[in-house]
Amino acid sequence: MTGLGWAEAAWGVVLRGVGETARQVGDRFPLYADPVDGRWTTTGRGSWTGGFWAGLLRLRALRTGEPADRAAAAARTARLAPWAEADTATRGLILWYGTALGGAEAGLLRERAARSALAAYDPVLGLVPWGAALGGPRARARADGVPGLVPLLASSGPEGEAAAAGHLHRHLDLCLDGAAAERPSPSWEFTDDSGWRACPDPEPGWTRGEAWLLLAVADALLRAQPARDTPWRPERLREAAELLLDKGEFLYGPLVPSARAHHPNGPLDTSAAAIGAVALLKLAHLPGPEAAAHRTRAESVLRHLTWRHLARPGGTHPAGLLRDGCYDAASGTAVRHALVWGDFFLALGLGALLDRVDLRQV
Repeated sequence: MTGLGWAEAAWGVVLRGVGETARQVGDRFPLYADPVDGRWTTTGRGSWTGGFWAGLLRLRALRTGEPADRAAAAARTARLAPWAEADTATRGLILWYGTALGGAEAGLLRERAARSALAAYDPVLGLVPWGAALGGPRARARADGVPGLVPLLASSGPEGEAAAAGHLHRHLDLCLDGAAAERPSPSWEFTDDSGWRACPDPEPGWTRGEAWLLLAVADALLRAQPARDTPWRPERLREAAELLLDKGEFLYGPLVPSARAHHPNGPLDTSAAAIGAVALLKLAHLPGPEAAAHRTRAESVLRHLTWRHLARPGGTHPAGLLRDGCYDAASGTAVRHALVWGDFFLALGLGALLDRVDLRQV
């Protein structure tokens, strides 16, 4: 932990900010916050981001050890239960990150969600469809429908592990098709007439989508150790990781990317940077000469986020918020805001750097 005093201080700032957010939102779920006054836009049921709020409360309880904080985290996790059977691939984001840091009751909810997700696996499509719960056509594949769902499915035994591998590889086959020359295509739709076709929104170059994919591949590579032939296809996963690292410029590009790579003068997305840093820290657990470089880059990203984008006590902005996240650049929604998942992945990455969180379990 030598030289990580900055990370210890930043971890405390982020998780103390969770308390202020909790007081402000009450029994609702935070979504994104105005970077100037810190006021949160909230949802009643959590939407696809509810698990990150439960996860932040779990991280606060881990840091403080206070019974009241543990109770608050458990209560908010329980509020996620209606999503277990919801028709959406984002139940991975909701119910993996919302339960992975929890206790026995969270484990029961995770098991229920894993069984439901496995039942939704479509062998014809080769994946769990994006679903209709959040609107739009059901038979879609999106990069943000992969992270969380891979470990969630895999937690339900050999059949779930096979489905998790199939779900991930189908997304990689689609999203990385042609990516040797271009940025990954993060969104696809299936029709009986034409099969799979790329969708224009989100467009190629959606940097958060690239970070989501890298995170899912890192999770799978950790599960594929020691290497086995099936079902994970570790050689294919390593190739996908190398391609994503290159195309997403995770090791040599800007420490905080633009929300859309083809619009470099547009808004940044600190949440993409935080997700990418956690993915790099996961990859650093793998044997090989690249591990040190992955950890060094992740630490550089997290340090930059805390120095340049994290609101500190005594400043002009509410403390503890990771500013300059972009909810949706195309529609102009919350383009320089704090995002609940950005705060979560920053806190998760800092906790991992400090050896307070084992990323092989989250």
